Amino acid sequence: MIRIVTDTGSDITHSAAPALGMESLELAINFEEFTYDIRSDTDFSVFYQNLVKAKNLPTTSQVTPGQYLDIFNDAKEKNDEVFVLTLSGGLSGTYQSAKMAQEDCGYDGITVVDSRQAIIPQRVLAEHAVKLRDEGKSRDEIEQAVLGLQHRLVVCGMLDTLTYLKKGGRVPPAMALIGNALRIKPVVILKGGILEPLDKVRGVAAGKRTIWTQFEKDGYDAAWPIYFGHTNNEARGQEFMQETIEKYGLDPAHCKMYAVGGVIGTHLGPGGLILGYVKK
Repeated sequence: MIRIVTDTGSDITHSAAPALGMESLELAINFEEFTYDIRSDTDFSVFYQNLVKAKNLPTTSQVTPGQYLDIFNDAKEKNDEVFVLTLSGGLSGTYQSAKMAQEDCGYDGITVVDSRQAIIPQRVLAEHAVKLRDEGKSRDEIEQAVLGLQHRLVVCGMLDTLTYLKKGGRVPPAMALIGNALRIKPVVILKGGILEPLDKVRGVAAGKRTIWTQFEKDGYDAAWPIYFGHTNNEARGQEFMQETIEKYGLDPAHCKMYAVGGVIGTHLGPGGLILGYVKK
C-alpha cells in the first residue's frame, strides 16, 4: 500500500484526511498566550475570532521530523510505501523536516515532494495523488504526475484589509491606516512557492476584477474544476463564486468551494476571497 501524507498547509485537517484516503500532519498555530490546534473545519471560525483579537500575528510551527519519522517507521515495519506532499518550502520548513526524517529512517519506500503550493492547490495535488494511487499507479508515477501538475496550478487571493499585513510587519502602520480608510484591497498570488503582491486596488469590486484579469490571462484547463475559497466569510465566497460562474459561463457542478484555515489565513485575515485553477 502507498500511504499519501500531506499537512494542514493544504487545509485538509487531521480529522478530514482519512475520508479522503490520506493522512494530514498538523502545523500548530501559536498565539502569544496559547497554541491553537485546528483539528477540523469547525475550528476555522474560532481561529479567526482569536486572530481578530490578537495584538500580534500568531506564528506557525512546522511539522517536526519526529512526526514524519513515526509514520515512516510504521510504514517500514508494515512494508508500506509513503508519498509525502508538503507545504511549499518557501513558506515553511516542513519539507526539510520530512527530508530529515526520510534520511533518519533509512527506508527506500519513501518519496518526499515539495508541493511549491499551499491551501487549495496543495489540496488538489494531494487529492490527485490519492486518485492515482487508487488507480494502481506506482509511487514514481504519482511523483511524476504531481510534478507535472504543480506548476500549472494558480491561486490568487484578495485581502479584505491591510491590518494583518501591518501586524506581520509587511506594511507600516500609517500606510495600513490610510489604506483601510481608502478601502485598499491587496491582491496576492502564490508564485514560485511564496506569496507575492499582484496589485493593490480600491474596493472589493476592483479586487475581483484583478483576480479575473489574471484568470483570463492564464486561461484554464476545463478538464479540472475551478476552485473558490474564503477566509471566514462563506457568504462573500459564495457570491464571488456565483459571479464568476455567470461571468464565464462555468458549470456550477464543476466549481468547488473551500474554507481557508489558519496557516495562510493568518496572513490574509478574515473576509478574503480566493480563486484557484489549473492553467492551460
